[in-house]
Amino acid sequence: MDKLEFLKSEFPKLLRTLSPEVKGAWGVMNGQQMVEHMAESISFATGKNNQSLHTPAEHVGKYKEFAMSDKEFKPNTKNALMAEEPLPVQKKNMQEAIADLEKEINNFISYFENNKGATLTNSFFGDLNFEEWTHLLHKHAVHHCKQFGLL
Repeated sequence: MDKLEFLKSEFPKLLRTLSPEVKGAWGVMNGQQMVEHMAESISFATGKNNQSLHTPAEHVGKYKEFAMSDKEFKPNTKNALMAEEPLPVQKKNMQEAIADLEKEINNFISYFENNKGATLTNSFFGDLNFEEWTHLLHKHAVHHCKQFGLL
């Protein structure tokens, strides 16, 4: 399956089978916190949440090379921009959280349809174009699907 198609259809379908309270095989987020985390991550690729580079400039090339590879994120990969404790859920239920994630996916696609050739900065991996963001978001989604036993 195409990576963009996975994000648009398969990923939300898998998430609908997830209990909001369930804990993953690693990490501290529950199901709904993970869905909300993914929606926020996708929002960084929509042009509305501009990010500054967190990675030292001399490491960006190496980090981006990993991001664009088929190597998976390791279980328990730490996100330096996330607190030790996950944020409390913001949406009233899992259905609302998944609907928000789907909205962010559509915003992502629309942004790049309306801004052909654009790049947006990812805090860790530098400037990414549509194909690079799609690859990274797919990799991120697969990581969390495996965390929660959905794949």
